[in-house]
Amino acid sequence: MSGIAFVLVACFLWAIDTLIRYPLIESGLSPLHIVTYEHIILLLIFSYFLIKKVKTMGELRLSHIFYFFIVGGLGSAIATLCFTRAFTYLNPSLVILLQKFQPLVAIILAKLVLKEPIQKKFIFWALICLFGGLLIGHQDVEALFGNSSIELSEQNGFGYLFAFIAIIGWGASTVFGKKLSLSGYTEIEIMSGRFFFGALVLIPFFFSYSQEYSINSEQLFKISMMILISGILAMFFYYQGLKKLSARTCILADMFFPFCAVIANWVFLSKSLTPGQILGGLILLLGSSIIQVKQY
Repeated sequence: MSGIAFVLVACFLWAIDTLIRYPLIESGLSPLHIVTYEHIILLLIFSYFLIKKVKTMGELRLSHIFYFFIVGGLGSAIATLCFTRAFTYLNPSLVILLQKFQPLVAIILAKLVLKEPIQKKFIFWALICLFGGLLIGHQDVEALFGNSSIELSEQNGFGYLFAFIAIIGWGASTVFGKKLSLSGYTEIEIMSGRFFFGALVLIPFFFSYSQEYSINSEQLFKISMMILISGILAMFFYYQGLKKLSARTCILADMFFPFCAVIANWVFLSKSLTPGQILGGLILLLGSSIIQVKQY
């Protein structure tokens, strides 16, 4: 099996995530409960690696604890919660396309945190991405700037807010994950810490949630399948492909994910896009991919 094929399978599996996550929300399960159960199950899966590190946890530097909090608390818990929450306000295909702003956030934060330089070409392609993003939400942009024939609903406003919190959270997670990697932590250690700190942030909210919470066996099974398919299996195939491909080629193949997700949402969830939103999505994908491939 070729490297490209491995990455394409991973992208297809990631696209299935929405087909499980969105119906779970429609079934009445809150985003908070979905994401908390995700983190608890993942924490149990990675508990073996955490137990092995219990003796050395007291040696963690305060700066490293802060990095893990950003990666796990913000990047995994809050970002995933906001991503899931955005589905309740916006077309899930829009939420997925907007996540292509992540490389821009990551590069800007890398400049601030890691002192990595920003090239002039990055600014040009960042503006291209911004234009694509404006096309995706052009109706809401028109309403925001006073077009009387279109009204910006409060729901749409919250949807974009949650989507962009997720973008910032995952972008920050990428940068501070690199900080941990540079500090000598392995990939397994970073992932274990990610889910541990993510669960620490989510569990207090989970138990203080005013609404009664309950989950049936079918919902728990679907969450477990979502973790297995779009989480563990997808990452396995992705890293198998990464072994056979250059990082740039892998990133280019990764473009297949939003197309899979949008098509799957269109076919199975009847969540269509307007021609303007499709054009905006293509422009955003182009700009985001060039920034990643060229490493601006």
